[in-house]
Amino acid sequence: MVIRRANREESGVITSHILLAMEDIVYQFIGEKSQEKAFCFLESLVEETGNQYSYENCWVTESAGRIVAVAIVYDGAKLQELREPVARKVRSMFHRDFNPEDETQAGEYYIDCVGVSPDQQGKGIGSKLFRFLIDEYAVKRNETLGLLVDKDNPDAKKLYLKLGFEIAGEKTLAGKEMEHLQFKRKT
Repeated sequence: MVIRRANREESGVITSHILLAMEDIVYQFIGEKSQEKAFCFLESLVEETGNQYSYENCWVTESAGRIVAVAIVYDGAKLQELREPVARKVRSMFHRDFNPEDETQAGEYYIDCVGVSPDQQGKGIGSKLFRFLIDEYAVKRNETLGLLVDKDNPDAKKLYLKLGFEIAGEKTLAGKEMEHLQFKRKT
């Protein structure tokens, strides 16, 4: 298994994995429950640069020559800058306002989403990807990692706590109550 930075040419498979993690949120963004429109919208962002869903912010996990998991991670201090191209695209493609709550902030690298191929779930791939991210950001770079977990997903929360994340507070995203967890390097 190899974990590496994504390439623009992988935008389609990256988009499929992101939608596994946040399909309902993308539907809220675009105002329609259309998987085809959600995919086209998100893929156009993944293949561009300078936005929160760009391939530039993506790590991919490869196994047996195929991508089996992705993680979108970016500097929380850049949320507004990275979100603006998303807002412009929502306005131009769907004629909707786009002003979701801030899910991150300065002082943390934010794990926006992680998606694991359905046929690979339950095999520890997600845990390995999270351990890699912890090593890459918290250990090597001495940065705090942050993420949100849905209060209706106690299994995910249990995994994050087991990996060393700690509860840092609560946030609302797209109208859902979430818990904000952080991993800080132990000194």
